[in-house]
Amino acid sequence: MSHLPQQPAAGVSRRTVTRAAAAVGLAALFGAATGTARAATRLGPRTLDVSVPSAALGRSAPVRLILPSDFGTRPEKKYPVLYLLHGAHDDYTSWTRETDIEAFTAGRDLIVAMPDAGPTGIPSVWRGGPDYETFQVKEVPALLARDYRASGTRAVAGVSTGGYGAMAHAARHPGAFTAAASYSGVLDTTAPGVPVIMDAIVARENLPAASLWGNPVFNLLTWRDFNPRARATGLRGTALYVSQGSGVGGGGDPLPGILESALWPSAQGFARTLALMGIPATTHFYGGGGHDWAHWKPEFTASWPVLARALGVPE
Repeated sequence: MSHLPQQPAAGVSRRTVTRAAAAVGLAALFGAATGTARAATRLGPRTLDVSVPSAALGRSAPVRLILPSDFGTRPEKKYPVLYLLHGAHDDYTSWTRETDIEAFTAGRDLIVAMPDAGPTGIPSVWRGGPDYETFQVKEVPALLARDYRASGTRAVAGVSTGGYGAMAHAARHPGAFTAAASYSGVLDTTAPGVPVIMDAIVARENLPAASLWGNPVFNLLTWRDFNPRARATGLRGTALYVSQGSGVGGGGDPLPGILESALWPSAQGFARTLALMGIPATTHFYGGGGHDWAHWKPEFTASWPVLARALGVPE
């Protein structure tokens, strides 16, 4: 690509040059300069939805992006990326719907990417078809590097099954993420009672239970291969944050507390494995709590110093 001249050419007014520069900035902000404008929908000053063609999924899938405040005016700058993963029976819009993530990240010089994980929210390689792991770990980062000036610095965090995805992605792809955070995640898929929970999540979307990783007994090796606790050695060198409530007590709807309680032992076992392996992690295990955003939002805030340091952005 030829370099633009340092000064406007003769006969071209400064106003024309200024307008052209502004157009380039807006084009870069929403993908027009890279041929992605038809697949990008602007939602706000910094937020857009991008439809990503995916060979791993056999279809296009959405990613919601929050771009840095100065993205349109700093065309030479590259940015680290924070990936935020949604939970079961939700979608890629959950983080902007349930939190103030856009306002929280304003002025912090990073890209926030919220990729789809399908109706179950389990971002894994499904035995029966889609490969959400490749979509999230390889295809989306490639698009961000190509079209949105993403650097190679990445951190990942998620709630519930997205917390599973955060730890599984980091463990199965050592070095791909500088930090991983789980809020009430499924961190030991073979712990007592957890396969039943996973099967229930799949069944709720009218999918055959075996379409995820097969039978948890007959296909135990596959279940272990996708188990964050079993793959914990891959987390060495990654900054980690793990939070989980006991789910005991509390009023109102008992279901969030029951589910939180059911995942408590697996989170504890995951943390013990990290400790035995000498892998540092910041943990917050708290009494009570529920499997819901009311508890995940403050946990994200508490984890932010870990994520920010790993991303190299202000706390």
